[in-house]
Amino acid sequence: MRDERMRWILFLTALLLAVPRFAGIVAGAFSYSRIDPDGAYAWISVHHIVQALPFLAAMIVIGRVRSIDFGFGWGDRKTGFRFVRIFSLVFAGYTAVSMIIVLVFGTFRTFPYPLTARNVIGQLAFQLLLSGPSEELIFRAFAITMLMLPIKRKVMIGPASVATILAAIIFALAHVGVSLSPFTLIGDPFQVVYAAGLGVVYGICYERTGSVYYPMILHSISNVVAVAVSSAATLILA
Repeated sequence: MRDERMRWILFLTALLLAVPRFAGIVAGAFSYSRIDPDGAYAWISVHHIVQALPFLAAMIVIGRVRSIDFGFGWGDRKTGFRFVRIFSLVFAGYTAVSMIIVLVFGTFRTFPYPLTARNVIGQLAFQLLLSGPSEELIFRAFAITMLMLPIKRKVMIGPASVATILAAIIFALAHVGVSLSPFTLIGDPFQVVYAAGLGVVYGICYERTGSVYYPMILHSISNVVAVAVSSAATLILA
């Protein structure tokens, strides 16, 4: 039984990491130079749409065949919107403190594209409409639900289930790039840990509310705030 669980976890991990990589290949097959000459939002938007579609299709089929609930409903609204309020306040405070720190120590990272209206609006639109919905669909609704299938009872580590923690680790690994020639792992260690931490928060929210919509909102809030602050600070400091 334990071996079966391990094989299932490894299979899901491989699937969750491989599909986004394949989506990158598909997104890279198109040219976006006319609408996005600086590469600020078009490729990543197509990538997130493509990576979400197979999982969405799988969830629809599995949900109908096995009557599994993936959280496509508003669930516990009171708890959900309390998560949104608290997360918004905490993340705003975290952003303010982190900005002060990076400015004091001179480690502020400017907006990574030319600061044009098209690039900023495109990035904000992507973060608001696609980043949260796509990634939470995959790494919370699909991953947590499927990771829990072979587990007869929910095993908790503090406030988070084992499935939530595993999904957060896989989510963090998805933020690590891989180069095959030579074999190299590419990624910012802080970004990986940051993704894992947020992944746990999003997972707890998903399980306590019974809805994937609230983690989507939290995810979009964090990304929109980060891009908005980065672009505004870059403009001010330029």
